[in-house]
Amino acid sequence: MMKWERLEINKGGPGKRWGHTCNPVRGGQLLYIFGGYGEDNAQTNKVHVFDTIARTWSEPDMQGTLPVPRDSHSCTTVGDKLFVFGGTDGSVALKDLHILDTSTNTWMSPFVRGDGPEAREGHSAALIGKRLFIFGGSGKSVDTPVEEYFDDLYILNTETMVWKRVATNGIPPAKRNSHTCVSWKNKIIVIGGEDTQNYYLSDVHMLDTDTLTWTKLVTNGELLPPRAGHTTIALGKYLFVFGGFTDDEDLYDDLYMFDLETFKWTKVTTLGVGPSARFSMAGGTLHPQHGGVLIFIGGCNKTLEALDDMFYLHTGLVIENERDDRKLEKLSLRKQLRLKSQEHQSVNPGYDTPMTDMDTSSIANRPSTMPAHADGQNIYLNEYQNANGKRTFQAKVTKNITNCYTIETVIDGKPLRGVLFSNNVSNKKPGADDLRRKRIAVDSGKKSYENIMGDNTRSPEHQTPGTTSAASDMKTPAASNVSPPHEVSGGRKSSMEFNITNTSAAAEDTANSIPNHAQGEPQPLAFDEHGLLNPPTQQV
Repeated sequence: MMKWERLEINKGGPGKRWGHTCNPVRGGQLLYIFGGYGEDNAQTNKVHVFDTIARTWSEPDMQGTLPVPRDSHSCTTVGDKLFVFGGTDGSVALKDLHILDTSTNTWMSPFVRGDGPEAREGHSAALIGKRLFIFGGSGKSVDTPVEEYFDDLYILNTETMVWKRVATNGIPPAKRNSHTCVSWKNKIIVIGGEDTQNYYLSDVHMLDTDTLTWTKLVTNGELLPPRAGHTTIALGKYLFVFGGFTDDEDLYDDLYMFDLETFKWTKVTTLGVGPSARFSMAGGTLHPQHGGVLIFIGGCNKTLEALDDMFYLHTGLVIENERDDRKLEKLSLRKQLRLKSQEHQSVNPGYDTPMTDMDTSSIANRPSTMPAHADGQNIYLNEYQNANGKRTFQAKVTKNITNCYTIETVIDGKPLRGVLFSNNVSNKKPGADDLRRKRIAVDSGKKSYENIMGDNTRSPEHQTPGTTSAASDMKTPAASNVSPPHEVSGGRKSSMEFNITNTSAAAEDTANSIPNHAQGEPQPLAFDEHGLLNPPTQQV
């Protein structure tokens, strides 16, 4: 049977607080408490850290520019970083985004692009892979003082920092706030909340983040009573729901468990003394070495007083590490390309128009130029999407080394580097010995290039998704200091073009696939979605 344990609060803790957030970091070894409405009867922007091993509190010194004090915000763990969005400062709803790097305890205010959410509080957030989903909430717009409830869905790419409002399929949840939202595999689950008519809800909706399709679940078992302001914590395939309030102003102190595979609700009977009835409580999961332990902290009671107590819930559940490729950032190259293509097509080169879905056929063979920075130099990147749907990118030749060239480019905001190998032009067909030497040159070139470029490249077997390396036959240019790519008459370019979807196996095959060209012009490289090298072609 599950058991409650009340923890003794040592000095250095956050004190009385509601509307705050609690985020596990380092697998649940540390818990970061941020924001909320505190004992000073005001919002706060302080950060407190709880060490779950030593059971001690600390208040580390923060670097950077701190967010304004707030409550009812969302805070999402992305690796070692916490993404804080929205909330209220007590007067108006907020729509700012802040990132806390927990490895250095430094706050950052990132530059974001795209169509971001309107100011809101009481919304929810969940992470799938590198995508941060924001749903619902409420806020007052600039045009009207009337509070507006939302049922919209936004996605933030946490790598490119691009917002996108997305259209969904199916029937979305009704407009609501004070609901909860958690992620499981590639799904997002929304539970309860308060709607526009001040009715309280107990419905469960699931979003498939691959197809962006909403489904209302038909649940069974001991059904959850309607509520808002509750706390939901995910543990494996189970969701634990505690507390909240109802339309008759009664607060809950009950605990329910929801099975995501059977859609069954269970009212949990526990041992020990648990938290009193409350809402706006924060919680999270502890490190797996604790054996399925959840933590609940703070909240607000019926007399609207902030609380400072903290509880462990020992579930006794042993959760195996479920393989979730999205959370492990191990999406296949094909799926990564699809996501990158969707994001790039959603934002024009000026970055200042809302993101919309675009028909790729209307932009075929149309270049877009945007400046980027790598190592302090401007690199102007031309991207084309040809009739076959491939994305090719120009790269700047940065160094001429014996039998090879180093190249640079920027793809989706990421500076990338690679190496191209060349051989002397010969009119005779390469023999077996020539092909063998080319393979040796590619293999040895990979190793020597690591010494040239330092840690900016990786060996193919450890290649980061999205990075690119390629090899090509070409004549040595007359000058080693090649200018940034530019258009050349006749459709030729003074730079190489390569597709970002190549695989590590493509580099070795390249030397056997590209013919020599007497003109001495660098030829564009293009890889298809399976990483196979296509013959060089000229763009017209």
